[in-house]
Amino acid sequence: MDTKGKLIVISGPSGCGKGTIVDKLLQQDGSLQLSISATTRMPRGTEENGVNYFFKSEEEFEQMIRDQAFLEYADVFGKYYGTPKEYVLGKLKQGKNVILEIDVQGAMQVIKNYPEAVTIFILPPSEEVLLGRLKGRGTETEEQIMKRFGKAKAEMEYAQQYGYRVVNDDLDTAVAEVKNIIDHAS
Repeated sequence: MDTKGKLIVISGPSGCGKGTIVDKLLQQDGSLQLSISATTRMPRGTEENGVNYFFKSEEEFEQMIRDQAFLEYADVFGKYYGTPKEYVLGKLKQGKNVILEIDVQGAMQVIKNYPEAVTIFILPPSEEVLLGRLKGRGTETEEQIMKRFGKAKAEMEYAQQYGYRVVNDDLDTAVAEVKNIIDHAS
């Protein structure tokens, strides 16, 4: 594909800090743009169509699946989420570097559908630190935390399938490493 921008996939287990890293990258670099996902869930609060998500009916989303209009998609607790191919490729053609902050399953689909993507897996410094971060959120029961921790450990098994791995021990260092990868990956 003839594009000017880079497609950057950033994944990692819950609690690794990938969202914070992406937020800092977007603040620092105007050439980066976060992809907007399509979803069948209803808008929350002040969310706007085409700004936070592309809100679709289940029928519209399933037609997009049949039309192979997604770089990746998933059914998450009965609601569809996906990355619209046309939107992302349009941004890449404009010279934008587009970040997909997605889970491992979505990333594996993108690697298959768009192998030239720059793939970065964010790792915690250790399982103990990750567990501490999950507990430190204070938003979930012990059972929910352990379920999330188990899923996180399973997701970390995929790290070797990514082009790059960054350990988020120190946030500023991790952001600088990811920025360096984006700037220098071909």
